[in-house]
Parts: sequence; structure tokens; C-alpha cells
Amino acid sequence: MESHYFLLRCFLLFASAASSLSHPSLLGVHPLDEKYYSSEIIKCKDGSKSFSKDRLNDNFCDCPDGTDEPGTSACSAGKFYCRNLGSKPQFIFSSHVNDLFCDCCDGSDENDGHIRCPNTCVMGGNAEIGNYNSKESQQASFAGKVTKDGVKLEDSVHNLISLRLAIILQVVLVAFLVFLWHFGCRTRSKRKRTIELKEI
Repeated sequence: MESHYFLLRCFLLFASAASSLSHPSLLGVHPLDEKYYSSEIIKCKDGSKSFSKDRLNDNFCDCPDGTDEPGTSACSAGKFYCRNLGSKPQFIFSSHVNDLFCDCCDGSDENDGHIRCPNTCVMGGNAEIGNYNSKESQQASFAGKVTKDGVKLEDSVHNLISLRLAIILQVVLVAFLVFLWHFGCRTRSKRKRTIELKEI
């Protein structure tokens, strides 16, 4: 049952990734609003103006309410939708898009290539390891050095320690399973010898 649930989640993850790749201009748009953005002429949600589809996410604010720039930081009043697959979706202010801080746990808010955000979304909830979701905690703990791709060395060390612990636990588990298998083989061979001796 658990493997079916895992496969379903993987399928949803790949399906969502495929749908986001098929609509690259719909970055930062809530899935329920995708139909709103599907026409060639789109009205600003406040009704003030209209704009053509090619001006969607063009990094120029045409609508005062930010309707035309959900995936950029061009409009300060706009909202960016973080899909956060495997975790809790959320809206952030568009001004937080491409600001060199990872606000979405899936890293989708940093899409211009200047920084690579690790995907800290965990199946069933946000990962709070390192507080990637909190801009204030990132700024406060910026005392450590940063690598070329934007990952803090402190976080890398923390991840390596966690990885080492996971490997140690896996080795202990494998050793335990080998012990059980060996013990089972010995017990079976003793029973077999006992049966053979009784037959003689």
C-alpha cells in the first residue's frame, strides 16, 4: 500500500513538472488561474487594463495589481505562487522573486539562474532544516561562506553529517539482516542434520 502511495506521488510530481514545462510563461500562476491566462488578450484582475499573452511575465509591469507579472519581480503588488510539490503550496510577494533568497521550498522563486535553491520540500510537509523558507533566518545566519552555486558551507556540512548518519544506519541495518539470514541458515542446517541423524 505504501509503495502505491509513493508511486502516485512520483507520478503527480512528474505530471506537474511536465505541465510546468509545457507552459513556461505561466510561472508563478496558481493552477486554477491557468485558464484565466489562456486567452490571447488577458484583462488585469482589477479591470484597469488588458494586455496580450506575449506580455505575460515579460519583466515589465503593465497592470497595477501585478496580474501580468506573476513570475517576475516587476510588479511589487503581484503574488507569486509556489507549487512546492510534496509540501504545502503558498503565495509570496512577487518582489521576493529572483531576490537571491529561497522563499519557496521548491526553489521556483529563484528562476533566473543567479542562485540555485535546493528543493527542501519533503513529502507531506516543508523541511525546516536550515530554515530555507525564512528570509530573516537566512540573513541572520549568513556568517558562513557561500560556494559558487549559492549553497552555504554550513548547510553543506550539516547535510554531510546527516548523510553520514543515514549511511551508518543503513550499514547497521544491512549487517543485522545478514546476521538474521546467517542465523536462519544455521538453524535450518542444524534441523536438517538432526532429522538425518534420527532417520539413521
